[in-house]
Amino acid sequence: MAGSFLRRPVYTHDQLRRLIAPRTVAIVGLSRNAASFGARTAANLSRFTGGQVYGVNPNADELYGLPCHPTLSAIPEDVDCAILAVPLEAVERVLEECAAAGVGGAIIYASGFAETGRADRIALQRRIADIGRAGNVRIVGPNCIGLINNTSAAGLCFSSSYGLHPVPAGPVGIASQSGGLGQAIVQATERGGSFSHFLAAGNSCDVDVCDYVSYLAGDDTCRVIACVAEGLSDGERLIEAGEAALAADKPVVMYKIATGAAGAAAAMSHTGTLAGSNAAYDAAYRRLGIIRADNIEDIYAAAAFLAKAGPARAEGVAACAASGGACVITLDKAEASGVPMPKPSPATQAVLEANVPDFGSPTNPCDITAQVATNSASYAACAQALLADPGYAALVVMVPSVTAAMTPRNVTMFSGLAAAAGKPVCLSWMSEWLSGPGAAQAEADPHVALFKSTDQTFRTLGGWLERAHVLAGPRPRDRRAGPTANAAAATRLLDAAGERLSEREAKAVLAAYGVPVASDHVVQSVDAAVAAADAVGYPVVLKIESADIPHKTEAGVVRLRLADADAVRQAYAEIVAAADRIVPRPAVAGVLVQPMIAAGLELVVGAQRDPTFGPLVVVGLGGIMVELLRDSAADLAPVSLEQAHAMLRRLKGWPLLAGFRGDARVDVERVAAIIVAVSELAADHVDEIVEIDVNPVICGPGRAIAVDALIVRAPAGDPA
Repeated sequence: MAGSFLRRPVYTHDQLRRLIAPRTVAIVGLSRNAASFGARTAANLSRFTGGQVYGVNPNADELYGLPCHPTLSAIPEDVDCAILAVPLEAVERVLEECAAAGVGGAIIYASGFAETGRADRIALQRRIADIGRAGNVRIVGPNCIGLINNTSAAGLCFSSSYGLHPVPAGPVGIASQSGGLGQAIVQATERGGSFSHFLAAGNSCDVDVCDYVSYLAGDDTCRVIACVAEGLSDGERLIEAGEAALAADKPVVMYKIATGAAGAAAAMSHTGTLAGSNAAYDAAYRRLGIIRADNIEDIYAAAAFLAKAGPARAEGVAACAASGGACVITLDKAEASGVPMPKPSPATQAVLEANVPDFGSPTNPCDITAQVATNSASYAACAQALLADPGYAALVVMVPSVTAAMTPRNVTMFSGLAAAAGKPVCLSWMSEWLSGPGAAQAEADPHVALFKSTDQTFRTLGGWLERAHVLAGPRPRDRRAGPTANAAAATRLLDAAGERLSEREAKAVLAAYGVPVASDHVVQSVDAAVAAADAVGYPVVLKIESADIPHKTEAGVVRLRLADADAVRQAYAEIVAAADRIVPRPAVAGVLVQPMIAAGLELVVGAQRDPTFGPLVVVGLGGIMVELLRDSAADLAPVSLEQAHAMLRRLKGWPLLAGFRGDARVDVERVAAIIVAVSELAADHVDEIVEIDVNPVICGPGRAIAVDALIVRAPAGDPA
């Protein structure tokens, strides 16, 4: 990708190994105060199996059973990870000692750095980051709770809970910018959950959540990555980390905080209306197969499910319950999350009918009735048939009430059936008895996933099925491949246009990329306008040509469907007068005379430079539908032709393009080519262009033509 969005490549597993999987650990600032962060860390390392732990204290030879030394350099072996349990004023000095001693990584607990907003503290944080880079010391924090490598019981943190009891190592790796929110997820262990790593980033002056995702992608003990991010300044690094996870076949579940107003903002065009605040994140997730968690409460349940489920092997889901009402809720929630629930196959239907009473419902969802729920043979037969059906990727079992006699036995039954079928069983726990019999058993079972609500169940299943669909679809283009062959010609046109582009200049740039645009003639007099209209052929359109009037219709300087010379003369006078009334007075280059393009389906194709992810291409229904429906699809630019087709198919209005109720089919191939061209223009000129709006693109059988266009250039001195 052109431009400067890739600032630092993410760290690899090997580059962070000494920090996260250390063989030697030093607690700098270990004191006799049992309530201190250093003492808490010593307690959290009491079961450490990865190697040796030392304390650094000039006034003690031993503390909490750990050998102590006066300085880092006095420790008799190389230190992989130093934990800085020291006050803010000592951090810079201790980091310099770390660099001099060849320490591999440092965890800084102290707060009061850039998060304060104070210029001197921001400068201090920059200095410690510089020390780390110069000395090849990877830094976590500052203002950080620390991290846990559960595979070696390395509690490299000051949390007071980790050292209280052993926590089983599991397949979920947790990467969180926030220590508090990360700990909230870790507490799933209190109900039977497990994790391989908990990696908090704090202020992220060096190591951040993207680096953690990259590390976990290369760690054999982690199968699924759960990520909580607050602020990502460089989306390209998330893409790089996500690609590493994708290559390692490790699903990523991400909860992004504060997306409401953080995304692409509308600058001048309809593109911003279509893009919305989360469009760039959603596009990045789709590109990488990342499953988006909309709630912090969903993230562990989703990650634990993915660790058990493996890839989805079908597009539909089956469900059963001993309650008709629960079955209705299932249908509601499945529809809300876009989860298909197809009918059973004939063979499955026959088994259900043989085992479900006539007052039940032997379909999908299957109301097995309370009678069957107490008959283990019939219950197992129904579940086994649904799991064996090739149309279903998973079985959801609704649990509206919990009984001590039944649920644990049923968990064992479902586990065996799920293992035999190679498909997961999801228990949707509807009861308010959240920790009732069978809950912890299901949480710990390798084949049964536990969800605390029906919403949570189907949100997760929707993301799982969507991930499978994305991974089976067209692979995205490489954003870092460099400019296309059209870039040079467009650059010359942009340079000639100056700071602002008029419609005619914008269409010329688009034409350089092969976008078909409506022809036009620029004239300076009413007689010339009539002559041009006679040459073009009626009906025609008249518009003021001015880079200072981006929204011509709103300014009253456009006239459509002019059928003869008299209409052209009247329209010319009206739009010139309207332009003269605009304050401040715009620079006018003349009047454009264009042919009136025959009616067709109107689309808008645009691009916008997102502050986090760079160029984003958007397509949606145009005309009045832009504001009315906001039906759009977005992707990170540039896109391939296959990606462009996939974007069009994601539109709710796709049936209109495909020929709805006998209407003529739009030339989708031409529309897709326009999307590709706009995406290439945006990617090639990411440092120069902040927004492109091609609206409308009028489409029909055998045609797709750009009638109007707007290109917004970056202001002078813009850092891109």
